[in-house]
Amino acid sequence: MRVAIIGGGIAGLAAAYELEKLRAAGNGITYALFEARPRAGGSLASETVNGAVLELGPDSFLTEKPAAAELCRELGLGSELIPSNDAARKTYIVVKNRLVALPDGLMFLVPTKLIPTAFTPLFSLGTKTRMALELLHPPRQNGGRDETVAALVERHYGAEVVDRLADPLLSGIYGGDSAQLSAQTVLPRLVEMERQYGSLTRGMLAAHGKMRAHAQKTSNGSGRGKTAIFTTLRGGMQQLVDAIVSRLDPASLHFSAPVSALEKMPDGWRVEAGCVDEFCDAVIVASPAWAAGVLLGQVDPVLGDELSAIPYSSSITVNLIYDQAGLGRLPDGFGFLVPSSEGRKMLACTFVHRKFLGRTPPGKAVFRAFLGGMKNEALLAESDAALVAAVRRELTEILGAKTIGAAVEPEHTQVSRWRRSMAQYAVGHRERKQRIAERVAALPGLRLAGNAYDGIGIPDCIRLGRQAARELVASGSPIAAAD
Repeated sequence: MRVAIIGGGIAGLAAAYELEKLRAAGNGITYALFEARPRAGGSLASETVNGAVLELGPDSFLTEKPAAAELCRELGLGSELIPSNDAARKTYIVVKNRLVALPDGLMFLVPTKLIPTAFTPLFSLGTKTRMALELLHPPRQNGGRDETVAALVERHYGAEVVDRLADPLLSGIYGGDSAQLSAQTVLPRLVEMERQYGSLTRGMLAAHGKMRAHAQKTSNGSGRGKTAIFTTLRGGMQQLVDAIVSRLDPASLHFSAPVSALEKMPDGWRVEAGCVDEFCDAVIVASPAWAAGVLLGQVDPVLGDELSAIPYSSSITVNLIYDQAGLGRLPDGFGFLVPSSEGRKMLACTFVHRKFLGRTPPGKAVFRAFLGGMKNEALLAESDAALVAAVRRELTEILGAKTIGAAVEPEHTQVSRWRRSMAQYAVGHRERKQRIAERVAALPGLRLAGNAYDGIGIPDCIRLGRQAARELVASGSPIAAAD
């Protein structure tokens, strides 16, 4: 059985790794991976400058989703996994040029502690009153209808919570707009809590109580403490990419090889990429949905239209390395989020040397700023110098001249642009995903993988890539999967 993989991001690499295990075991599996860029990994990229690890794309993955850590351990990278420094975890929201800490007890968008919520300057008295009254919110009867995250949050807590909490948090995760994102897909737990409890606060308190009881039961006698929220690799996320590529058959990898045509044949698939014309029994399309839509539109126009309709946002990361001797005292914590109502170019900034210990040399500080998103696509056209200047100016205005004055020059700057890289789960995404699945099921030997379908994070992409490979082997070949 021969499989073509279109797209060499982390989803495509995970699929290739799964197939390579079978090939190496002599199970008659071969594969060919096609990537338009000259390198593998997609937005997973890192570089080390004077001992400081700089992430050009995602800097970590959620620990609670196991697929990424499991793959790292399979690849021999278990000792390289490092947790986020959650003892110092504290996040701020920028409100009128002032950093306001997120109140204690806030579980994503839901306040669960009365006193911190009552005294936080993040919200007005009117909003705090509404938060208290939210405990009386009745269950929603028409829970089957999708709506935006903004509509869900505003109905429970008011517009100020959307502006100062939902929007900046979701911009940091999706680069998206809470007024467009699907509540059913992005916040399914909250939708279910509203259906069951009415009040999101009561629902979250009940869920937290169950989680705490389970944690106490499973940790008794084990000596284990709390699990860190994020996990990364000591040398950067590039370590994961390099480790996978090192395990793959070099003859099966085609870089700088954009696929120009995909054709369904009576007994398989034909893939055309430059001067390569490849016949395969099956194909895994792990490219972004907008690119997959173009290719698969040649095979099934309806499927192509559905894929092309999934919106994407772009993002920009700006890394700056400073000598701490030239800086004043930074606020405690990991960094800050910036609501769009603040009218700034930055969406967020991470104090990298605080978030993950041991990846920045002593005496150095690394700031990682995020720009772009659905509302600021035009920033992609600005020069590196203009973007760095904007970040430096806003850091001075937000943190104060005594902390990071405009005259304090960074030792190194680095800018990365990721065009149309972040899928947006808009209202109706669940139904669109079902329609896509039905069209794919009618095309034997086809699987889709990537961040456009069932989770945007690194663990989700790994899970979907490996799952696609396993399903094809199980359904399309008399050879049994080795694992």
